[in-house]
Amino acid sequence: MSLIDLTIVGRERDLGSFAVQRILPYAQRRMVGPFIFLDHMGPTEFAAGEGMDVRPHPHIGLATVTYLFAGEMIHRDTLGSHQAIKPGDVNWMTAGRGIAHSERTGVEERARRHCVHGLQSWVALPKEYEECAPEFFHHPSDSLPAFDVKGAKLKLISGKAYGHEAPVKTYSPLFYAEAKLKQGGTLKLSAEYAERALCLISGAVRIGDTTIQPGTMPVFARGDTITIEAQVPSHLMLLGGEPFPEARFIDWNFVSSSKERLEQAKADWKAGRFAKIPGDDKEFIPLPE
Repeated sequence: MSLIDLTIVGRERDLGSFAVQRILPYAQRRMVGPFIFLDHMGPTEFAAGEGMDVRPHPHIGLATVTYLFAGEMIHRDTLGSHQAIKPGDVNWMTAGRGIAHSERTGVEERARRHCVHGLQSWVALPKEYEECAPEFFHHPSDSLPAFDVKGAKLKLISGKAYGHEAPVKTYSPLFYAEAKLKQGGTLKLSAEYAERALCLISGAVRIGDTTIQPGTMPVFARGDTITIEAQVPSHLMLLGGEPFPEARFIDWNFVSSSKERLEQAKADWKAGRFAKIPGDDKEFIPLPE
């Protein structure tokens, strides 16, 4: 029996000033635990004077998680948050009943040649929290658990895993961790959570008889302990959690257990009923036709 249910290959998406590899959602696998969206950004090199400009756009029913390996981004939102995120930090924004935000390269970073590399993920909220008040939390890199597991170096971004718990506020059982393995190193992933996956950033790892290459995400079978063996020095992300009892629907930047609620969110954005972002209220991404 295979340890891997499905291997997802990232699909390139052009976001204007940069491209991403979109991993979730995928036609044959919409979610892994509560994770419903995952983009691998870069690595993208920008010349001096250039940068990333993700204009103001809305969300409902989810939490966004930004995690960088290189570069810097400036987050602003309708709560008045204004936060630089650097490699290893966690920006966790709970959209709940509605929020808008932007992510841009800052003035100082834009003035020099720089690189942006990281992951943007969305975590769907349990039904009882879909309409909660929006929140934003920033967690500096040194506030997150960093530890070794038999030679593998891990950092817990959110949730619980390997006997550690991250300080990030979450709404359902999940784990999200960064791991770095030396050539020949191994790491075991227990069956603690029903749904689990691995996103390989760089290197090459073996799962059973299968070799995993960068840009792919194997989703693991339930109930088995997974042994990850690095064939070369490897950088990877582990993620997953418990699935929800109800289906989740996604439409543009909105997630909900109700299709009617998605239509209302679209109408609200089109009509300008979301709050403006202090300091970034001149532009916005229009609702797709």
